[in-house]
This record gives sequence, C-alpha cells and structure tokens, in this order.
Amino acid sequence: MLLQSKIRDFTQRDTRFFPLLRARLVTLKVIMKKFFIRTYGCQMNELDSEVMIGMLEKRGLERVTEEDEAELILFNTCSIRDLAERKVMGKIGQLKHQNKRAIIGVTGCMAMAKKEALFQKLPHIDFVLGTNNIHALDDVLDEVLAKKSQVIRTDKTFEQEIDYLAAKREDPVKAYVSIIRGCDKFCTYCVVPYTRGKEVSRLPEDIVEECKRLVQQGYKEVTLLGQNVNSYGKDKPEWNCLFHDLLYQLDRIPGLARVRFMTSHPVDITVQLMEAIRDLPSVCEFVHFPLQAGSNRILRKMHRIYTVEQYLEKVHLLREIVPNVSLGTDIIVGFPTETEEEFAETYRLFKEIKYSVAFLFAYSARKGTPAFRWKDDVPEEIKQERLQRLLSLYHEIAGEEKKEMLGQIVEVLVERRNRDERFLKGRTRCWKNVIFEGSDDLIGTLQLIKVTGYSHQTLIGQKA
Repeated sequence: MLLQSKIRDFTQRDTRFFPLLRARLVTLKVIMKKFFIRTYGCQMNELDSEVMIGMLEKRGLERVTEEDEAELILFNTCSIRDLAERKVMGKIGQLKHQNKRAIIGVTGCMAMAKKEALFQKLPHIDFVLGTNNIHALDDVLDEVLAKKSQVIRTDKTFEQEIDYLAAKREDPVKAYVSIIRGCDKFCTYCVVPYTRGKEVSRLPEDIVEECKRLVQQGYKEVTLLGQNVNSYGKDKPEWNCLFHDLLYQLDRIPGLARVRFMTSHPVDITVQLMEAIRDLPSVCEFVHFPLQAGSNRILRKMHRIYTVEQYLEKVHLLREIVPNVSLGTDIIVGFPTETEEEFAETYRLFKEIKYSVAFLFAYSARKGTPAFRWKDDVPEEIKQERLQRLLSLYHEIAGEEKKEMLGQIVEVLVERRNRDERFLKGRTRCWKNVIFEGSDDLIGTLQLIKVTGYSHQTLIGQKA
C-alpha cells in the first residue's frame, strides 16, 4: 500500500512516467478468460462489435453480461455527438474504482478522435484501437499481455480486410453487411471523415460470398452498411461495379428475401439506383434520404454540396420511378447562424415531402470539425423549441400515414417475440414495425399481415 501511495503521488506530479510505473502494477491482472463488450453508436459500430466478439470467442474467451465478471472489458465507442462521448468517458472513469483486475480497451470512433489523449484522461485503460485496426485486436491483446504496457493502434487509412465471416451475429434473422467504409464528403458538422477515414469499398465478390453464407445460415435479410453506400465502387473504377451493379448481383442469390441499405448521400443517389429499387424483388422500397436542412444558405454552410431544388428534383424523380417508396431523413436544427425564417424553410420542406422515418437533432458542436470554429450562436432553448415543433410535425405525419394503412395487407419479416411475449414482431419492407399474434414457428418467415390498428410508432395486425 505504501508503494502504491508513493507511485500515485509521483504520477500526479509527472504523468509522462505513468505508463512505465503502471507496467509494474499490471502484473496483478489475471489471465483473460471472460470478456465484456459495450457498444455505442451506429450500425457500423454494432457490426464492428460483432466482428470483435467473433475474434475473442475464437481466441477462447467467453462473453459475459456483467463488467465485474470479465478480465477484458471493451468499449466500442461513438464520437458523433458530444453527449455520447461524455457518457463513455464517465462510464470508463467509474471502472478505475470498480474492476482493478480487468484489461480495458477503447475502440471505435472516439478512439480515432482522441487517440493518445485517452491515456491522459483515462490512465487506467490498457489499449486504444481505431476503427481501421479492429483486425489487429488479437495482436494488440498479445502485446498488452507480453509487454504489460499501454498500446495504441489508430491508422488513418483502412488497408487490411476484416474477416466479416467470423462475426458473431446478434440477430438470427437479419444481418448487417459492410460494403464501404469511410466518407469523402466532409460535411462541416461531422467527425466521420476524421474517425473513419476516406472511402474504401469492399470487393464485390467478398460481399456476395458473405451474403451467400448468411443465407445458408438461415438469414433472410441483409442491410448493406456504409457512411455513404451510394459511393460504393467509385474509389475502384477498375472493378466496373457501382452500387446499383452490386444490388443486381445480390438479388441473384437464391433465398435472400430482402436487401436494405444505409446511409445514402443525396448527391450520389442515381437514376440507375432508383431503377434497381423498382426492378429488383429483394431490394426494399425504403431510401434513407438525409436532408439536414431546408435552407440553401445553411446547406452551403454545412457543405452538403446540393441545393434544396436539386434535392427536391431527386425526391420527385424517385417517387415517379418507385411510386410506393418510403423516405427517411436526418435533420439538424439550430445550426450556427440559422434564423427563424431558415428553420421555417426546413419545416415547410418536411411537411411537403412527408417523411416516413426521421432522425431529428438539435445541433451540438463537435471538436475537430470545421463547424467547431464557429460561434454556436443559436441559444439552446431556441434549438429545443424548434426541435419540438419539428417532432410534433413528424408525429402528425406519421399518424396520418398509419391511418391510411388501416385495412392494407403488408409483407412482414417476423423477427422475434415482442416484449410482452403475447405478440410476434417484425418489419414491413418500408421499415414499419408490426406486431400480431402467432406461434414461434413463424419467426424468420415472411407473412402477409392485415393492418387493423396502430399504437404510437407500431402497426397492429393479424394474419391475412
């Protein structure tokens, strides 16, 4: 205890020597047998976690659901919003006093954004692993155990393919499939280009093979993931395979009932993609079509590289080519310098387009983005007031849409039991939640359901 007290006092005076001194104490840690992982953020992070779970189980570790049972604790983090970062930092900070024997690792976007600074703020963590380095998890663990010192791997570019076939999938019916990593758009509010790097497409044959394997394992639906799936293949012109070409290849896989994709950038949504959605039986008629703002001046300030007029032109063309398509969107209110009149433009556009799904946010500055340099001059109370107005409009539109669906027959992929165990739960092709009574043998099947009612965001139905 005396030695530890002296070490603690010394490290408070000069933190540069902390890793060296900590190496003498790390020998107290036991051999890894069990691991705990917590995932924050988007579907890309969820898939990365599934890959790491597969790697750790292949290594012989057992996954546990309680942190204090584990000798290895992983936090796969998000950095898109300040609140998400603060939650992660607070949680990891608590472990300093809760689980002193565990090896602690931070992966994901926050690892890329903060890098070595994480060791300064959280000196009790053992390794930092960036989004482009999850393939090196085994090597990093070996290095931590052998050298008994802190390790960091945060490459700026994604160069080594990940073994997605080794992923331990969380869901038995539907699976995420990565097709492109990174983003080249550099929206001024977004950290993704700095935490995920430039766009790198996966080989089409690897994607097709993974989807074939998933179908053989009983999966009925895949969701193709990327920060901008519409850019797929543009970084590899020699492949002669763009996003719509990939969809045609996937549609030919026997037994693959549904293909979804997210996220899209409006600039890269092409006529060929619209025609693929119309013509391919497996591709769902839902497009996430992020608007972000309804003012041309704010769009320029966000560096969204399209105008409201260009956006509307594509929306109208998509609805002409795919009449039954549903649209989703992302919108930020209270962006720096946004006026009440400019917010009103966003409100009017939302009302005109009538989105089926919307993710609405009040702007929060993110360190490391161009917008962080600007004065966050819209008061928080005004941001929240605008957000609530837009949410109210969204709920009004969603309610009207559900009323129109009463009596309709929809195709539902049955995913699991609902929370109350009475109903089965699934989704329509256009992303609507549906519950209905039925037996467990329907899980993993496609069912035709007649809509008889709704509650909040969920449709209620019965077998047609």
